Amino acid sequence: MESARSAGEIVMKAVRLVAEGRPLEMQEVPAPVPGPGEVLVRVRAAGICHSDAHYRSGRAPAIRMPLTLGHEIAGTVESAGKDVKGLSAGDRVCIHYLRTCGLCGPCAAGAEQFCETGAMLGRHEDGGFAEYVAVPGRNALILPDEVPFEHGAVMMCSSATAYHALGKARVGAGDKVAVFGAGGLGMSAVQIARALGAESVYAVDISAERLALAASFGAVPVDASACDPVLEIKRLSGGGVDAALELIGLAKTMKQAVQCLRRLGRAVIAGLADKPLEIDSYRELIGNEAEIIGSNDHLLSELPPLLEMARTGRLNLSEVVTRRIPLDARAVNRVLDELERFGPGVRTVIEP
Repeated sequence: MESARSAGEIVMKAVRLVAEGRPLEMQEVPAPVPGPGEVLVRVRAAGICHSDAHYRSGRAPAIRMPLTLGHEIAGTVESAGKDVKGLSAGDRVCIHYLRTCGLCGPCAAGAEQFCETGAMLGRHEDGGFAEYVAVPGRNALILPDEVPFEHGAVMMCSSATAYHALGKARVGAGDKVAVFGAGGLGMSAVQIARALGAESVYAVDISAERLALAASFGAVPVDASACDPVLEIKRLSGGGVDAALELIGLAKTMKQAVQCLRRLGRAVIAGLADKPLEIDSYRELIGNEAEIIGSNDHLLSELPPLLEMARTGRLNLSEVVTRRIPLDARAVNRVLDELERFGPGVRTVIEP
């Protein structure tokens, strides 16, 4: 940490959203102090997510400003507040980004992403584009030694969101699965679907680089710039897939995810879109008894099996993290600009 700004106050560097539609700014802010039940985590890696670009632009508004963005976080425990058990200074951890009460109706029903008093790091309260962050002890999961910090950070959103979406799609042994979008979420979705027993996974994108990487993880690449992906998936799969994940957030790809289903198929929509999904209700939905399912965030209980997949190598993010940058506002803004344009690379991680 840096020197005290005033007696008893420690300051740190943070990259912050100050207004919608404006570049993020580097600021010095008071370092958080862990309260009862909380831990102070020194950030070792913070992933940059497409959602961060949406918060900057206002497409998905942040709740307050100024705000430190960043919800994909891994680091080491610096100190623990009163009543924290099972964590000690120096522990390697990754952070579940939803702060929940655990007591309300949604939490009791296993839908903690709808907690009545819930808050999201990096959207409702300060996140990980900083040197330190304070979080509830229950949100800090031990990161296995086999998993690098940058992988642990990325897993907390892109991999976890993909895992939750595949669960909503009820993907299991023998299923055929289409994944629309071979970015950070898509690369995890391809690998996790295979780990869940999917017979075949079709990765849809327009980037030759990303399609080649998806193929290295066992996916069948479908280049949407060179063919009609719906017709190609139906040809390759012998009539359609059991489940389709839309991870991009475009009206066109949401529709394609529904159209490529076989009878009784399930389309899960997880991409953030600003235009509505339009379907032919009889031919694409009723006639096939298809399902369209929304998928929102993930659950704390889903993270331990995901971490085990990474520990044992079934989920490999070594080629998914394609760039590492310092905690620098200009560098972060450049990455967000590229995400807005669906630019090259897969996932960028800040290393303070």
